[in-house]
Amino acid sequence: MIKVENLTKKFGDFTAVDGLNFEIAHNEIFGLLGPNGAGKTTTINMICGLLQPSTGTIIFENQPGEKRKSVIGYCPQENIFYPKLTCFEQLLFIGQMYGLSVKTLKLRIVELLDLLGLHDKMHIRAGNLSGGMKRRLNICLAMIHDPEILVLDEPEAGLDPQSRVLVRNFFKSAGKEKTVILTTHNMDEADRLADRVAIMDRGKLLLTDTPLNLKRTIGEGDMLEIMFENGSENNIIHFIEEMTAHGINVKTGVGFVLVKHLNIIGLIPDIKDFAESNKLTISEIKLRENTLEDVFIHLTGRNLRQ
Repeated sequence: MIKVENLTKKFGDFTAVDGLNFEIAHNEIFGLLGPNGAGKTTTINMICGLLQPSTGTIIFENQPGEKRKSVIGYCPQENIFYPKLTCFEQLLFIGQMYGLSVKTLKLRIVELLDLLGLHDKMHIRAGNLSGGMKRRLNICLAMIHDPEILVLDEPEAGLDPQSRVLVRNFFKSAGKEKTVILTTHNMDEADRLADRVAIMDRGKLLLTDTPLNLKRTIGEGDMLEIMFENGSENNIIHFIEEMTAHGINVKTGVGFVLVKHLNIIGLIPDIKDFAESNKLTISEIKLRENTLEDVFIHLTGRNLRQ
């Protein structure tokens, strides 16, 4: 659906986006991740046509440049609405700006407000809504013209847990019919929603892959906490030596051992065999899987960003 080639944006001597290359498929939910200042918002502003690239191209399949804005729905990081208009009035106003008929819009507005839990707020002024409701209204505004591409900058900002579930389900449903691009600092959100993610830092693209593949290949790995019913200290030492010889990181704790490895779930049968060969009986195994946040921190570091 979208092809980005050598995309670069400079502001004076500062390079905000530096030579990005990636493709986004039809009906794909594509996550753009990165710390503050990574260039995510600048990138999506160029995709939306709000900023001109310094160099590089953005190609939309079957869509000339002048029609780009009509096929994109954009929900920016900051909520934008008319506080003195009701939810219905401003959705009607924005829809008419896209050239839609009042008859079509009335049906569309009711549908969107229902889907995002705002039906009973239809005739309430937007300025009187809660923060989470304002966020959901902004998503409605981005969707009012039924765009082919939905671009979301931090879409879950300010949402309570119930609203997050509602919004995530809405995006998953939208992703079956539309191309969705989202930026987020919420790794759980990206992991649950995105078909693929691209991780940026300092304007450059570090990696692009599915969340599952990234968790299996990047970072410190999954962690198993293993407790034994029996076994001498020597047996445990031999168990650790054997695991280490096979490239598996093992540390001892008080009454347990910690085993760390990428995609360790597939190694559990081997770990049980190592234990049995050393006359150890496992009483309990606790699993803590590698997360997308672990991958993110591994790639971008732990230093705070302004």
